[in-house]
Formats: sequence, C-alpha cells, structure tokens
Amino acid sequence: MSTENEGTAVPPAPSAPPVPVDAPASASGGAHEGHPPIAGGPAPDAGSIPPAGGPAYGPPQHEGAPTTQLPPVPPGQPGAPSAAAAGWPPPPPVTPAYAGGGGAGDVWGASYQQPAPKPKNGRGGLIAAVLVAALVAGGVGGGIGYQLARNGDSGGSTTVSAATSGGDVKRDNGSVASVAAKALPSTVTIEAESSNGQGGTGTGFVFDTQGHIVTNNHVVADAVDGGKLTATFPNGKKYDAEIIGHAQGYDVAVIKLKNAPSDLKPLALGDSDKVAVGDSTIAIGAPFGLSNTVTTGIISATNRPVASSDGSSSSKSSYMSALQTDASINPGNSGGPLLDSQGAVIGINSAIQSSSGGGLGSGGQSGSIGLGFAIPINQAKYVAQQLIKTGKPVYAKIGATVSLDEATGGAKITDQGAGGSSAVESGGPAAKAGLQPGDVITKLDDRVIDSGPTLIGEIWTHKPGDKVTITYQRGGKPHTVELTLGSRAGDS
Repeated sequence: MSTENEGTAVPPAPSAPPVPVDAPASASGGAHEGHPPIAGGPAPDAGSIPPAGGPAYGPPQHEGAPTTQLPPVPPGQPGAPSAAAAGWPPPPPVTPAYAGGGGAGDVWGASYQQPAPKPKNGRGGLIAAVLVAALVAGGVGGGIGYQLARNGDSGGSTTVSAATSGGDVKRDNGSVASVAAKALPSTVTIEAESSNGQGGTGTGFVFDTQGHIVTNNHVVADAVDGGKLTATFPNGKKYDAEIIGHAQGYDVAVIKLKNAPSDLKPLALGDSDKVAVGDSTIAIGAPFGLSNTVTTGIISATNRPVASSDGSSSSKSSYMSALQTDASINPGNSGGPLLDSQGAVIGINSAIQSSSGGGLGSGGQSGSIGLGFAIPINQAKYVAQQLIKTGKPVYAKIGATVSLDEATGGAKITDQGAGGSSAVESGGPAAKAGLQPGDVITKLDDRVIDSGPTLIGEIWTHKPGDKVTITYQRGGKPHTVELTLGSRAGDS
C-alpha cells in the first residue's frame, strides 16, 4: 500500500524547532511519465515513476482494492457539524489505481468520488450520509408487574436505578474513556478553503506550546496558495491558522494557530519503533465531518508499504512504511492522531484500503473496512521539525532510478533515467557503492524489498546521512554493499 509522496540536502536551520512532549514509557514496552524515478528524487506525478530513495513506494495492492488517501470532507455537507467544521502489504501488496495510468507496472493512487453538490478540483471529501435508525419498541405481552394487585395500581411500572450515575463512575487511567478525555482537548478539526471557495475538513493535533499543529498535507493542500485555514477545538474555540510547511511526499504538514492560547497542551509522542502487532490503538478525528469522534482497534501490522494520492489528475503520490490498524478510520480522520493505550501518539492517520475498485471517477468511495494506515510518529516528528525549522521537507535518497514493475522480484535499477538521463546519479550514493543499471535490490538492512515503491518507502524512514546495507542481485548472484544516504530538499 502507499500514501502520497510528501514531503531532500538539508538546508540551514534558522532556528531549532520546539521540542515535542516525550511520551511516558509504555508498559508493553520526478521522472517524466513513462520513466522510472530516481530514488530520493522529487515525488512523481500520478502515473510517473519516482527515483529510488525518492518518494517511498509501497508494495502493490490487491487488484480492485485500492488504498485511498483519506480525502477531506467538504464543509457544509450533510453530516458535518454546524459549529466547528468537521506497503503495500507484502504479498500480495495493495495498490490504488492512478487515473490515467502511466509508469512501469501497475499505477498507484487513491481513488475517490468528488461530491456532486460541490465538485472540487484536486481534493474533496465524500459527503457523509448519516443514517438515523429508528428504534422501535415492541410491547411484551404479559409484562411483569410489581405487586400491582396488592398496591391496587393497575397502570404503573417499576424501574431499577443504578447505584451511581455515569458522571460518578471512576475510570482507570488506562481506559479508553480516560485516554480520550485527556487527548480530545489537544485535537482540532481543520477546515481548509482555497481562494475559489473549494475546501474540506480534516483533523490535526497540538504539537507544541507555540501553537504548531501537525496534520496531513492533503488536508491543508487547498489552502496552500492564498487559501484560508481554521482550527476548532472540542470546546468550540476557533482559530485562524497559517501553513508553516508541507511535505507532499511524506503527506505531513504543520500549521500554526494565529493568536494561539497560552494553555495549549501538546499530545505526548510515543515511539513507533516499539509498536507491536496486537497493541491497542485509539483513533481521534472527524469522520465525514463528525468532529471529536473516537474509535478503537489494534495494530494489525507494522512496516506496511503504502502509496496513495487523493485521486485527482494533478495529484502526486505519497509513500510510507505504515502502521496498519483496524480502528475505524474514514474520510475526515486524515491528520488525526493514532494513540496507544497510554494516550501517546504513535501515528498520523492518513489512508484507508477501499473495497471499491477502479481509479478516479469509478463509483463512490466506501468507508472503513478495518484497513487503516498511519504514518509512524517517529518519521512524522522528524518531518514536522524540519518543516518548522526551514519550511521545507528533507528526503533521503540513494540516487538511482528504479522500476515500478512488480514482476522484477525487487527494486530493479532501470537502464535509463528520466528523459534519457543516467539511471544512476553520477557521484551519488548508489554510484559510489558500485550499483549499476540492471541490479535488483532485494533488501535494505533487514527489510525485504519486493518492488521499487517498497524501496522508496523504506528509504524515507531514514534520514540523510544514515548508513544502510543494500543487498542486490547481479547476474543471478547476490551482493551486499553499504552506502550512505544522500538528501534532497523540497518536493520539486
């Protein structure tokens, strides 16, 4: 699976970023279309092939079951609150289809249907239809009376009251109710509106006491060029906000509240590297515009390669090695926190696997089917700090163009790069390590690499300057080499 290409040399940092709150210890302790991209290179447009080390790609998804980047929910639609506004799996991977195709092998992208009442170019959420079920109470013949005859009351009834009311119940600190009560005040519903009035709703959470809010890039993308942003807390207080930086490849963005209150309480950040399958999860967001919604589940898988986009013709992909959860996540949850059982943030909810097939314009998008994907917080924290310092994302890269074809048994370095350029960047990390066109990379450290997108996703979990071990096949024989990852700044 995959997420958008968000968020590569590291530019000078004018100032140190605010330090996020550490989490308490847990008990459980741009290639041209048709050409492959260079890893670490700029995130490719939908249908194009990115370079290895560039945008991270995830393993292909099951055919007909695309991974969808959670689209923002258009404001003012049914189901939206009136007050505040609202990989790929290893064999077989799940790959969303990009509209128009392109590139080697299957195309990746997230498909979703634009809302009919308010069509949107680029990004738009689905309108949530809230179905109200009528509870019909049927009478029970021969109901039990309580000494009706003795008391001479032929039309009364007797009820039994609980010893305490809901407000008096004492809840354990580790209960879902307790975690939600502490975390909700530090989450916001984000409304993004472009200069032409198009927009949608997503979620974010308080990153530091200076008023920085972390969310997904695709949540705020509409407001990037002269648009409007607002963030509303559960208590109804609404603030204007501005975009500090956004990373399309990583699908991470940081906004800052204007006139931020002095009593902000940042959510504690956990350690996503220590998350294990089976750990409890709590997701907070605004599914279909329903702000402050809390759902629960478990970690279903870790290091799931995922690539996604919002399905628009102009959209580029995002890539991640995601945390997979079965907690209910729907459009509008984007950018919201995925918490562990202690209330620490372990991920940013970003994409879902859709049961509907096809690409852009193919029917309506379904909601949660128990396959949600979150950007690990360790990666998101690094990206957010870079955005706060410089306003631009920094990506790790190996400097080689790889094929997106799934039938290569790994990430194959192509014969040529974009526009007929060399597939191996001169003087880059791959060239210094002796990698050549035709080599098939099968492992990065201890991670199995089954495709180009998977390689990119794994590279992006590292930082520029990290040393990694590459295992590759040449002429049918395995080879191993160590290289130091390069860097690229910005999304272009």
